[in-house]
Amino acid sequence: MNTEELYQLSFQLILHSGNARSFAMEAIQDAKKKDFHAAKKKITESEAELSEAHKIQTKLLHLEAGGDQFTIPIILIHAQDHLMNAMTLKDLANEIIEMREEFLQGTTRKGMAE
Repeated sequence: MNTEELYQLSFQLILHSGNARSFAMEAIQDAKKKDFHAAKKKITESEAELSEAHKIQTKLLHLEAGGDQFTIPIILIHAQDHLMNAMTLKDLANEIIEMREEFLQGTTRKGMAE
């Protein structure tokens, strides 16, 4: 793999990871508005973007495991950082959405009992 191809893949990783992160943040905002349907839809979109990023990452790993050797540019390291942050944020967004739903359901049930 030449340097230009490696840069192209790095930028694609950044693109998909950035999209995934944005969707996860939007999901949190939707959950704050109590729009859990929209929040879950955004999580699904985030997961789709992460899937695309993961395909690129897997391709690079397979190339290296298959014997391809290439110099790792800083942009690829930066892209990997974006991917890991997006994955973490998506997982955190899922937890926040669940907690908000549970809290709202608990508040509703508690309010009904009174």
